[in-house]
Amino acid sequence: MGNVAEAVVHFAVRQSQGAGWDPSLPRRQQDKWDEHASFMDALVDDGFVVLGGPLGTGDEVLLIVRAGSEAEIEARLAEDPWTPLEMLSIAEIEPWQIWLGRPART
Repeated sequence: MGNVAEAVVHFAVRQSQGAGWDPSLPRRQQDKWDEHASFMDALVDDGFVVLGGPLGTGDEVLLIVRAGSEAEIEARLAEDPWTPLEMLSIAEIEPWQIWLGRPART
């Protein structure tokens, strides 16, 4: 059997609010929300993001992504219009082996 990292195609990605986040505003009123939302919708449409959304109080976001490596995840999320504004930053990337249920296939 090959390396476990090679077999994993799903990752759990936690993002945290960054220095550019305005805590006085709701998520959908943050600077460049529409551009960020369009970017994320495109990642869903192409099958990269399987599931995603804010956790708990909304200070963090959880994304379940389908990718070949952590480097691919970092590169794709770096293209988010919120990245240069420091709205969200990657807090953690963990390989995730799905044993129960079946993620949607695109």
